[in-house]
Amino acid sequence: MTSTVTMPLWLLIVILAFAAVTFASHFLFPSVRWFFRRRMEKVVARLNERLERPIQPFKLARRHDMIQRLIYDPEVSKAIIEHARQEGVPENVAFQTARSYAREIVPSFSASLYFGLAIKLAKLISTSLYRVRLGHHAEDHLKAIDPDATVVFVMNHRSNMDYVLVTYLAAERSALSYAVGEWAQVWPLSRLIKAMGAYFIRRKSRNALYRKVLARYVRLATEGGVMQAVFPEGGLSLDGALAEPKLGILKYIVEGHDVSLRDVVFVPVAINYDRVFEDRILVTAGQTGERRFRARISVILRFLFKQIWLRLRGKYHRFGYAAVSFGPPVHLHRLLEEESEDTMSKLAAQLMRRIGEEVPVLPVPLVASALLAASGPLDRAALEECVHRLLAQLPDAHLHLPRNDLGYAVEVGLRNLIGRALVNEKEGRFSVAQDGRPLIAFYAASIEHLFEKPL
Repeated sequence: MTSTVTMPLWLLIVILAFAAVTFASHFLFPSVRWFFRRRMEKVVARLNERLERPIQPFKLARRHDMIQRLIYDPEVSKAIIEHARQEGVPENVAFQTARSYAREIVPSFSASLYFGLAIKLAKLISTSLYRVRLGHHAEDHLKAIDPDATVVFVMNHRSNMDYVLVTYLAAERSALSYAVGEWAQVWPLSRLIKAMGAYFIRRKSRNALYRKVLARYVRLATEGGVMQAVFPEGGLSLDGALAEPKLGILKYIVEGHDVSLRDVVFVPVAINYDRVFEDRILVTAGQTGERRFRARISVILRFLFKQIWLRLRGKYHRFGYAAVSFGPPVHLHRLLEEESEDTMSKLAAQLMRRIGEEVPVLPVPLVASALLAASGPLDRAALEECVHRLLAQLPDAHLHLPRNDLGYAVEVGLRNLIGRALVNEKEGRFSVAQDGRPLIAFYAASIEHLFEKPL
């Protein structure tokens, strides 16, 4: 027992390394995890005291536990067996495939990161880039929602800024869980997005096993009462107008859900901007039919550094107005009582109609609509008269006139469009630039559906 053992130095280092790892994994790491878990529980308890809708336990579950729950779900297990049979692979291989899908989908929500950093960052970005306005917000309807119901914000998709803007405006209600596309799967953005509670989806995947894993995750989140935000159009609008709804995520939320245990309440959310940063990319994609957007961190960083440089030089100006309106909610249990057939299509159509009714009318879309409706160049007085006639057709719309002044609203819209060389000014008369017509049409299309007759 006391004899001396001689061994090479490298072997001693390996043994000590294994001992250190074993000690850490069995004694140190569990203690650290327990410490941070207790700290997180205290943070969440304080947050839930001020939030309208407390953060649900489902959202706080450990990511590893949620992945295990998902891949051992009975419906997923059946899908694994069927996938193995169809692909001619062993079931353990199909199981590992399902596990990889679950790891890709399931987020790793951090309440501290979401409310400590993400909300502040969302507010800073939103208010730095835009003059943010809240339109109709159906406050009485929102407060009347059953506290135990699952709330789903259903939004039109104008820009990737939508995520940031609505996160900021919904900060006092609860933590939102978004479904985000492949564009967000770029490091380090992907880590941040998952920590904020968002989950990735492959919008065009037709793989049955993947769709089942995704469907079960959405169903479990809905049953767990997680507040969600979805875009029924399925992607960014390429022409500026509202698109036909796709039933994917909505179908996963509704099908098989037992409203007697927990109702689902869909809240229509309408968003509009004076400036959509991706507008040229979207219009080009609409013209070419190639809907593929590559997220490049270099482009984002270059844009941010440019804005910081302009601010340091005192030449920075915000990009106009961004506005959000909340419409009257749709209760799933009431819809099921009224509609016995084709519930999904009727739900999607009703939600898109309510979103359309709530779309905010801002200076740039309004001036763009007036210029497109004109038969030729307009001077300032004629343009204001044209805008006035358009407003007469919008008695119930959420209208934002800066300073409640029609003339100033026209000036704001023109300033934005002229600054981007989308509108020409010659001898006091304004006309659409030839190269700018597609973008002018893009902004006009965002409110075109609100008019009583076509422009």
